[in-house]
Amino acid sequence: MVTRSNEQKKLEKIYSENSNQLVLVYGARGCLKEDFISTFCKGKNAFFYKCRNVSPEKQLQAFASDIKNNLKAKSSIDSYDDCFKTISGIITGKKILVIDDFEYIVKKDDSFIKTLAKYKNQMFIILCSSSLSWINNDLDDLFSGEKDVIDARLKLDEVGFLDVVRAFPKYSVEESVTVYGILGGVPSYLNRWNQSKSFKQNVCDNILDVNGFLFNEANEFLGSELRELTVYNTILSSIAEGNEKLNDLYNDTGYSRAKISVYIKNLAAFDVVEKVVSFETGGWDNAKKGIYRISNNYINFYFHFIYPHLSELYFMSSEMFYDLYIKDNLASYLQRYFVNVCKEYLELLNKVGQCTINVEKIGTWLGKSGTIDIVAQDNVRNNVVGMCNWKAKELTINDYEKLVESMKKARINAKTTYLFSATAFDKKLVDLSKEDKSIVLVDMKEL
Repeated sequence: MVTRSNEQKKLEKIYSENSNQLVLVYGARGCLKEDFISTFCKGKNAFFYKCRNVSPEKQLQAFASDIKNNLKAKSSIDSYDDCFKTISGIITGKKILVIDDFEYIVKKDDSFIKTLAKYKNQMFIILCSSSLSWINNDLDDLFSGEKDVIDARLKLDEVGFLDVVRAFPKYSVEESVTVYGILGGVPSYLNRWNQSKSFKQNVCDNILDVNGFLFNEANEFLGSELRELTVYNTILSSIAEGNEKLNDLYNDTGYSRAKISVYIKNLAAFDVVEKVVSFETGGWDNAKKGIYRISNNYINFYFHFIYPHLSELYFMSSEMFYDLYIKDNLASYLQRYFVNVCKEYLELLNKVGQCTINVEKIGTWLGKSGTIDIVAQDNVRNNVVGMCNWKAKELTINDYEKLVESMKKARINAKTTYLFSATAFDKKLVDLSKEDKSIVLVDMKEL
């Protein structure tokens, strides 16, 4: 099971402060915010209300009904002011009020924000939402008249690779990387993955089978917040096909550049697409401009492997589909996610003081010819670089020499060069690392 100990500590720290506060807790679909809040509220004096997607009148009726049923309130409740006043009067000690999916209220009732402002000093209020796009695009405008209402914001991001490893103790590191490359760090996905079964069987059962819990997840995930799925599907499928620049998307989709930019912005607000910009070095002439990538792991997997072959998915067995369309292409697909895992490894080294520099920023240098998988830099521009091999039988001295050439094009030097390989290193590279201590080889055991 996936846990969120770091986020729990952050929320507990806010709660332990003397004054009451209003905290926004939010995350994308699958973040299991309800489980997170339930864990936090154990042993505390809390009232939880789950908003409905109904009219303002029905919403208030439902809120009042929950208060009367769960708190045995006897007084009349005719407004949100009455709701808050009743909760504050019945619950003793330090009070917690949790309002989940609160956007269903504030989108239709502006006065609710004033009620929050009035009562936030009387109780610890937590507003929860899974509407990422709305949070990122519209929330601040709605609260512009009461800018100081929200005291703290806590985003429930996807968990990191280390949490995936902890969630699957029976898996090897290679197996954990493979699962991470498909599911990302979405807790609800990870918690339903069966580590007692093979990777292939999990994909067949959970993704390719019509009864699998992820079979229609991509459509439901995108449809939960985005309209005009025709446009979004067109753009996402085009990116998955390798059209990562704005001009490439324009040529492939037929949409105007302005339209693509607007829809890309919406996808970015939903944490589905990201613009990847080359790490800043002196070699701008040799670097690519920004490219677009699908940042949500499962959406990326879906549009790479399933969307192009939807017809076949319905007319062949799951096992046959996997062998025909996924098996042989999976290693290439996972290279990108192995790079992410290696970045997380360096960040962990840095956190415990074992990296050769104090890393301030980390990224990838995207060259017009050649790429540096990892570039990390401190505040005085000392660098470490990393090269990551997932699928080749071994990382070779020739690979290292290509990395050196890319570093010249990027106009950077490295205090330490980390060479990561999921397979092996050739003898010449091993011998070189023994002679040159600035070259560090990292295999899967070390990871």
